[in-house]
Amino acid sequence: MTTNGSTNGQHHTINLGSLMTSAVESAIAEADIYHGSGTTYLHIDNPLKVSSSSNNIDDKNSNSAAHHNPTGAVVPPISLATTFKQSTPGEPSARGDPNSFGLGFEYSRTGNPTRGVFERAVAAAEKAKYCVAFSSGSAATSAVVHLLTPGERILSIDDVYGGTQRYFRKVVNPRMGIEIDFVDFSNNQAVLSKMLTGGDKTKLLWLETPTNPTLKVTDIEKVSTMTKRFNANALLCVDNTFCSPYFQNPLEHGADIVVHSVTKYINGHSDVVMGVVCTNDEEIYTQLRFIQNGVGAVPSPFDCYLAHRGLKTLHLRMEAAARNANAIALFLEDHQGVTKVLYPGLKSHPQHDIATRQQNGYGAMITFYCIGKREQSAILLQNLRVFALAESLGAVESLAECPSLMTHASVPDEQRALLGIDDTLIRLSVGIESCADLVADLDNALNAALKNKQEQDKQKQSSFLPKVESGSREGGGYWDWS
Repeated sequence: MTTNGSTNGQHHTINLGSLMTSAVESAIAEADIYHGSGTTYLHIDNPLKVSSSSNNIDDKNSNSAAHHNPTGAVVPPISLATTFKQSTPGEPSARGDPNSFGLGFEYSRTGNPTRGVFERAVAAAEKAKYCVAFSSGSAATSAVVHLLTPGERILSIDDVYGGTQRYFRKVVNPRMGIEIDFVDFSNNQAVLSKMLTGGDKTKLLWLETPTNPTLKVTDIEKVSTMTKRFNANALLCVDNTFCSPYFQNPLEHGADIVVHSVTKYINGHSDVVMGVVCTNDEEIYTQLRFIQNGVGAVPSPFDCYLAHRGLKTLHLRMEAAARNANAIALFLEDHQGVTKVLYPGLKSHPQHDIATRQQNGYGAMITFYCIGKREQSAILLQNLRVFALAESLGAVESLAECPSLMTHASVPDEQRALLGIDDTLIRLSVGIESCADLVADLDNALNAALKNKQEQDKQKQSSFLPKVESGSREGGGYWDWS
């Protein structure tokens, strides 16, 4: 008999011979519900395979857990030291420690053992050779932009996180002299036209898929192929925050760089602000390490410990949240207080087929349009009791927000209108609470908004009725409509 397993994130079958009964087979199948990229990154001592010739790692020792963990502790320690003792001037200690990536330790901004453990684990989860951690998702974004020079150009997806577009428009363009163009990546001709118009100046394509907040899904492989054909010197960077490394691995589809806001799904508990950049390209990795050290936007050892702990339950949280999200999306599609639902797992989603082919799951982010206008969406959000009205996403608790007034308020009005980000658009980050509780909460809040809308409509309708003076007709003060 066989059962599902995984090695290096790839699902495979294990032959268990005649030892298992059909009941055991069924129990294993029921228990192993995971649809994502696997969980072996939790158990690999040295997930990051690097060249000893280029990084001075002692191959004999780099894969030995005992050599660098003499206590056998199953939880990596938090190293709070800011500086590290050297036996010889200019010779950092512990070059053989895989968490130093062959560089040894000298100063905690340059390298820290706890940060190294976390970076190696994320690299394994994202199926990348390299990962570099930063103090926030925005700092990670900034590090990627630092790969460019003045006069060059970024081609960004139009429906991008509000903080990213604000950084691009108000910092990168005017203060760094880097051109920014926003384009709908679902329109191949528009992307190609922008790419050719910019010529060799276009050095970075910035992609979110699914996007924030309208959940547009882009075919990464198609964009990668187009980039390599028409602008081979440009890098393709994918912000993979919404899917997490569990449900999508952009490097496997041709991306050069992957960015995550660790604050969201990777950490998953709303108690750490952090970001990472992953790549398979050694030259890009070397530049990112230099930027990490030079700019100094590094996460603290304690935050790395917390985020690493969060990563260990990523598969559990993503599966639970995605199951909830699927049920909630179906519920919303049927509710009369909702005019439209956007969720990649729904067949009604415009890019459902791309998501099915490209992702290992549909994620736990949902966007929908509430009936009415701004007043009704406010009533909806104010009546939620299980969902918290808050920015951010990707945590165990469920969150709801109105992007036009919150996370995307900095997007210019005309751009929001073009993208469909109006005051009735609600973004949900579905957590791992009881699905029945979440549905009941939304039902109650939607009904409150719907009731208000119906009362408004009734008042408007009555305002059109003709007014008459009392006693204008024998027998009463009203017209006889019979």
